[in-house]
Amino acid sequence: MTKSRIISRNVRTAAAAAAFIVFAPLVASAAPHAGDVAPAFSLPKPTGGTLSLAQYRGKPTYLNFFASWCGPCNSEATTVAQMYAKYHRRGLATIGVNEQEDKTKALDFAHKYKWPFAIGLDDGTMGKDYGAIGLPIHVFIDKTGKVSTYRIGEMERAEVEDAIKKIL
Repeated sequence: MTKSRIISRNVRTAAAAAAFIVFAPLVASAAPHAGDVAPAFSLPKPTGGTLSLAQYRGKPTYLNFFASWCGPCNSEATTVAQMYAKYHRRGLATIGVNEQEDKTKALDFAHKYKWPFAIGLDDGTMGKDYGAIGLPIHVFIDKTGKVSTYRIGEMERAEVEDAIKKIL
């Protein structure tokens, strides 16, 4: 990793930590915790139709909250696509949740990173249920519908993979 990339990541990590400290009381009350039943949702898809958590009942599910303007979302988008490719055949459902952007931006992001999985458009309602005070957010839901891992901020490939393995 180059020195500038390390510095950039450290700055992003510090900013995320500062936001977490400031907004921790909000997150603590709104965000699901490990062992909680994942909040239900129904979102419009940018291509038409709806997307709901109920459609994935009984499947290990990875929710990735993102926005096109989010630097860390862009940094880890390739990893999200790679994890989908690696674990989809083993039953992992992956859902991209675009936070408060129009369908064009959501689709452009998904096309840019070759995301083949379902994308939902959140107007902020689902984000509130999932404690979305920053992006990206990663939520890993087991086959019983309970949250296994919840994380605000960028995740390394190995961290994402470990969280996926816990729910498979």
